[in-house]
Order: sequence, then C-alpha cells, then structure tokens
Amino acid sequence: MALRLVANFDLRKDVLPWLRAQRAASAGAGARGGCAGIFENYYESLRVLNVERNGNIIYTYKENKGNVFFGLYDCQTRQNEYLYTFEKDFQVVSCSVNSERTLLAASLVQSTKEGRKNELQPGSKCLTLLVEIHPLNNVKVLKAVDSYNWVQFLYPHVDSHPLSENHLLLISEEKYIEQFHIQVIQEDGNRVVIKNSGHLLRQRVAEDFVWAQWDMSEQRLYYIDLKKSRSILKCIQFCAHENFNLMFEAALDISLCDSGFKLVNFGCNDLQDQEKLSKYLTLCVFTNHTGSLCVCYSPKFDSWEQITYSVFYFHKGYSKTFTVALGSADSRVTKGITFLNLDYYVAVYLPGHFFHLLNIQHPDLICHSLFLTGNNEVIDMLPHSPLQSLSGSLVLDWCSGKLYRASLNQSYLLEFLRNTRPDWEKMAVLHCVLSSGRDPQFLEAKIIQWVSENISACHSFDLIQEFIIASSYWCIYPETSTLDKLLPYSSILTWSTEIPGITLVTEEIALPLMKVHSFQGYWEKLNFHLEYVKYSKPHLHYNNSMVRREWHSLISEEKTGTRRSKVYVRNILDNAIKVISNLEARNLEPRLTPLFQEEDNHQRLLMGLMVSELKDHLLRHLQGIEKKKIEQMVLDYISKLLDLICQILETNWRKYNLHPWVLHFDRQANAAEFAVFHIMTRILEATNSLFLPLPPGFHTLHTVLGVHCLPLHNLLHYIDNGVLLLTETAVTRLMEDLDNTEKNEKLKFSLIVRLPPLIGQKIYRLWDHPMSSNIISRNHVKQLLQKYKKQPRSSMIDKSSFSIEFLPLNYFIETLTDIESSSQALNALEGQDNVDAKFVEEAALRHTTMLLGL
Repeated sequence: MALRLVANFDLRKDVLPWLRAQRAASAGAGARGGCAGIFENYYESLRVLNVERNGNIIYTYKENKGNVFFGLYDCQTRQNEYLYTFEKDFQVVSCSVNSERTLLAASLVQSTKEGRKNELQPGSKCLTLLVEIHPLNNVKVLKAVDSYNWVQFLYPHVDSHPLSENHLLLISEEKYIEQFHIQVIQEDGNRVVIKNSGHLLRQRVAEDFVWAQWDMSEQRLYYIDLKKSRSILKCIQFCAHENFNLMFEAALDISLCDSGFKLVNFGCNDLQDQEKLSKYLTLCVFTNHTGSLCVCYSPKFDSWEQITYSVFYFHKGYSKTFTVALGSADSRVTKGITFLNLDYYVAVYLPGHFFHLLNIQHPDLICHSLFLTGNNEVIDMLPHSPLQSLSGSLVLDWCSGKLYRASLNQSYLLEFLRNTRPDWEKMAVLHCVLSSGRDPQFLEAKIIQWVSENISACHSFDLIQEFIIASSYWCIYPETSTLDKLLPYSSILTWSTEIPGITLVTEEIALPLMKVHSFQGYWEKLNFHLEYVKYSKPHLHYNNSMVRREWHSLISEEKTGTRRSKVYVRNILDNAIKVISNLEARNLEPRLTPLFQEEDNHQRLLMGLMVSELKDHLLRHLQGIEKKKIEQMVLDYISKLLDLICQILETNWRKYNLHPWVLHFDRQANAAEFAVFHIMTRILEATNSLFLPLPPGFHTLHTVLGVHCLPLHNLLHYIDNGVLLLTETAVTRLMEDLDNTEKNEKLKFSLIVRLPPLIGQKIYRLWDHPMSSNIISRNHVKQLLQKYKKQPRSSMIDKSSFSIEFLPLNYFIETLTDIESSSQALNALEGQDNVDAKFVEEAALRHTTMLLGL
C-alpha cells in the first residue's frame, strides 16, 4: 500500500512470550500446562498505556485476581522489565515512568463488580499515585478526586548522569494542567526515594482549556482555550534547564464550544466504539524539522454524503478546507477520519472512502498532493483499525498494541506511477517519490525509465521539466530548509484543472503571535517562515530571467566583435569549468553518450552565468551560512541539472544500444536513432523554456541525429526555427564524411549558408567546391569594400593582365587589386590564407561556368 508501516513493537510478539516465561518460572515446572491456558485470558486485558520520549513502551494487564500489573519494554535493548503491581482491582487511566525508571506515576479508577470502569459517581475516587520503584517502596497519593486525571513525566535532553529533580505533568478533566517538581535522593547505595514527599512543589501550567496534545519527542504541550468563543491555540515548550515557556498563541477559526474535553497523545484510554468515534471531531497538531506548523481539523460528521476537513498551514499563512464526496447516502461512515504525520506529508484518510496525501512543504497547488477516492486498491489496502500519530513518524495502533514507523512506500508509489493516468496523480506521485529520499540514485533511474516511456503522456505539464526541477530541488534541499523559499520546487506556477471528488477553499489566516524573542532550532525555522509570510509577499524563487538577458547580450557582443572585458568572460567560463569538474567528480562511471567532448562556449557561458546569478541570489537571502558552503550548493545544484539530462540520454542510449559510429554521416538512420532524436528534441524544448544549460556536445549530437533522421526540408525547417543548432563540430564532420554527390552538395550548401559567420569562415575552406569558393569570395569582397572610398582613376584598363576579356569583371578585379595593395587593407585581412583578387576572379568564373552548365 502507499503507506509503509514497519512494526517497531508488537505486544503479542515482544511482551507475551516474556510474560509466559515469567509466569512459568514462578509457577514451577508442574504447573506449566495449566498456566499457559489461564494466561491466554490475561492477553485480553494486555494493552499499551504510553510511549515515552526515549521510545520505551509502558503496558499493563490484569491477573485473574484483578491485580494490575505494569511492565516496560526497552526499545534499545528489546528487553522487558517488571515495574509494579497494584494488588487491587483498578482500571488504569494513565501511566508514565521517569527516564531513570525510579518513579512511576499512575492514574487509577476503581472498578465496578462487572469489571468495567465506573462513571465517577459521587463518592467514587480517581487516584493519582506516585510510586518509588527503585526498589519498590513508598506510594504517595497526588490526587484523589471525582474526575479523571492523566500523568506524564518530562524527559529533558540532559547528560547521562541521574537527575536530582523530576518533573511530572498532571492533566485534569477539570481543565487545568499542573507541573509537580519531585526531588529525589539516593539512600543506602542505589535506593532512590522522594525528598520531602509531603511537600511537593507544584505550579499551574494551563487552565480553562478544552483540548490538549502532548508532543513527547519535542516535549511540547499544545492546548486550546476559549476566549470570547474564539479558539486560541497555545504552545508551551518544556526545557532542560528552564521551567517552561509559552512560545506562541494562534487564533483558530473553528468552534469547540460544544466539543467537550479531549486529549491527544496522553496515553490510551479504553476506546469508544467505532460508531461513536466517527461522530466526534478530530484535531491534531503536526510539526517537522523544517519549521512547519500544521493544525489538522475535522468537525463532527453532519452528513453521510460528504466529509469536510481543514488544514491550517501556519508556516504559510493560509488554511485549506477540503470537501470530499463520499458517494451515496447508503455508504455510512462507521470509522473516524485519520491524520498521520509523515514528515514532509500528512496522510488523511477514511478507510474505504478516500486517501489524501497532503504536501506540507509546498501546499500551494492541489496537484502536488495525492488524492484518491472511489474503487481504488490504495484505499482498500489502508489499515482499518484507528491509528494514532505520535511524534515524528511513529504511529500507534492502540487496538492491536503495535507501534509502527510510518513512511511512504517507494516501491508501491513507483508501481503506481507507472500505471496511473490522470496528470494530477502523475505530478503528485512524482513529488512523493522524490521527497522520500531513500536511495535517490535508484529512484532517479526508475523515474527516468518511466519518463522516457511516457515522454508525451502528460498534457498539463512538461514531464521532463518537472522531473529535472523537482529532483534538483530535493538534491540540495537537505542542506538548509530555507531553500524552499529560494529555489523552484516545480516547473508550474498555477493549476486550474479540477480533481474529481474533492473541492477546496483557501483562506488567509492570522499568523501565530510569538511570545519569546530568542529562538533556537525548530523555533528559529518557524519564525523564519512567519517573517517570510509577513514581509516577502513577492516570491523569491530563483529564475533565469537575468541569465537569459545577460547571455543574449554576450552572444550579441560576440557577433559584433565588441565583447566586454576579457576578465569578465574568463570568470564566467571558469565557473563553467567548476561545474563540469564537480559533475565529473560525482560520476566516476564512464558515459557512453558522446558528451563533454567539445568546448561549446555558448553552453559554458550559460552555465557560468547561472552559477554567478544563483550564487548572488542565495547570498542575498540566506543568512548565517558560509559563503563557501553556498558556492558549493550552487555547483551541486547546477551539476545536478546537467547530470539529470545526461542520465536521461544515457538511459536511452543504452536502451536502444546506440554506438559511437552514430556520429558519422556516411550511414543510414534507424528507428533507434529516431527515438533518441525525439527524446533529445523534447529535452531541448524543456530546457529552452526554462533557459537551462545543456551538456557541451548536446547540440552536436542532436544535429547529427537530425541529419540522419529528417528529410532535407524538415531538417532545414528545424534549423530555421532554432530547434537544431549548427555547431562547428557537427558541420566539420559532415563536410569530411560526405562526398560531393548531387544530394550531398545540396545538403552541404543548405547548411553552410545558414552557418553563423564566425563558424562559417572556418567551414567554407573545408569544402573544395565552386559554391564554397563563391561564399569565401563574397565575404572577402564584402570586407574589402566596407571601408573603400572611391578614388579618381583612369578609365583605361590594361587588358593584357586578364585572361578573359569581360570588362565589368576586369574592372572589378583591378579595383580589388588596388585595395589589396594598400597596407591598411592587408593588415585588416591578415590571416585570410590565400584569398585575394585572383582567387575571387577564378571563383567568379567557376561559378558562372557552373550556372551556365558549360
């Protein structure tokens, strides 16, 4: 299925065998047979109570006498440990153990005769107890009230030495949260006891709240209180060396007045039946290491035909409310909606109805999130038991007692990518696969294979563009999360196509009000996002518009011979050398494609300009990162762009089994060459619109294949429209490989008249033909006459110096001879080989003879 759930812990496999062994050992060899049968009854009451920050899992079960047993599973050693037994018939509400495993806090409720939890009628008690368990010793009553309480020890990041003070949160159904400060001392060696147990310090953390969530990994408490019927989300960060800080307040446009009291991730209560669960609201907060802050909310169901849920992207400054059609009124919803945190994504699903994979980093366009509904095998394979998303990607199935590590299933998504048809699903799955980050070389190879096979299958976007931009982004993004504001994530900026089965409404929301002024870690990143939303409304994503203008300016200067300082151009070309060196250092395997075998100064100029512009862009907006690191990031990014193009070509070169002799013109094209030519044309289209550089040698290879594959009129059409660029290497090879048959002469002439002047001056001399001599002569005469000033001269011509008596030609040649005789003209034409007036005369006569057919 699309979700990959890897079990880190299973009550049945990791705890039950140990409990059986413990029971058998205590009962003796003679009682083993009966013990095993009796113990199976205990499994019905065996359940997970809590998952602590260090990954340790607390569980409980009831013995046949009603005694309540507490155990701990160490996720590091994968060993079980006995904690404590209450020799009374209690139902457990909550339990937590401190990091040293010396104290246990538990909230218990007396059981009724039927063995079910009573409803705390007058006179009944909920006991919140603190127990010394190293070794088993005193029990202190923290609370004895007529309402439920939940407990949670804090786990600060500290050194390995034992803490002298522990901190315990107590959450009351009466809508307040207290923190107990518990000092411990060691007596008689390793015995740990509570100091001044009769006078434990406590302080009020929060009150008058209606909803609270615990983030065990980051030690954060989120809660919502109601102010004038407004829902205000608050966050408290518990620190190692401080008490706690209120980090922010944020207004939520949701109504919780009639929602009752709800806790998230404070351990496990007895679950309500699934029919009731579907009628309650769902609310949870998700964060990740990049500084994102999302609130996911689904109100109570008021219709069997559709479901609505909202996601508040506080790090983006807006919310999105989704409405999903569930089908007919007969398809009743019997399970609650599930939200799961998957790092860069949040999975939202309703088993049997829909699956929505929300892109948290880039939620602007709906096509970057995967939505599936109806009769789809992805939906059918989703877990049907209710899952609770803990911190990070940990997911707990309270019913089965299994703890999973959730992630995107790369193999399944790759297979789904190959079989899906709608453009929006292709777009979404492509980004899902690239963001998963595991074994990127393998993923890229699979995606390139898919892109090559489906190169014309997408109508809403360019598949090659999207792959190149997205893959390059994910290559460099782990360096710093702020790059998502500065580098393009996708090749498209808008999406207007409706996705069947779902509608959405986007609204701006008030940003969280930060309550502290000094930030570190996650809070620094979140604050950066919030500041960006406040002050940087125009997008800061890099684009090549400046590079485009500067490149065209340099090419124009090259044509006119007025290029600016050589130092400037040399620095740009040096940048290109660094990119190519960086690319070659990352790819040690030899390439089959004949790329990087020529200078191709135009592409090197484009590379070098992109290095310069992108570096300046990042230096302007990235604060606190060394210049050398930014320079390396730029080289890596542009190298990746080029490498992906090379990989696409390399994959198809190998697929069609092409050989180096494809570069020669004295052979016929085949279907394989035409297929590679088509792919190269699509690559060129993709890079041209984004103005991305191509590997040196790309245009030569593309032109050679074009000459092989296209009829002459199509070939010239491609050249005239800029699809094929004539390079010196390609035309030189053509002149050398082809003889002067009538067909080849027509091809050669058609090409050389289209050559840029700088290349043409070199190529004309390679073809010993009247047409070539004619072009050389024209260029020679043009240069001679550009600055010629007519001087008075005799009308008499010395006919003896001419072999042909044709006065116009004789007069013209004599004029050229006079111009050539001036030292100024000779200096200007220095290096023109043996081109002179005599050469022009012979060329003119040969050309005339050819035209007359003599």
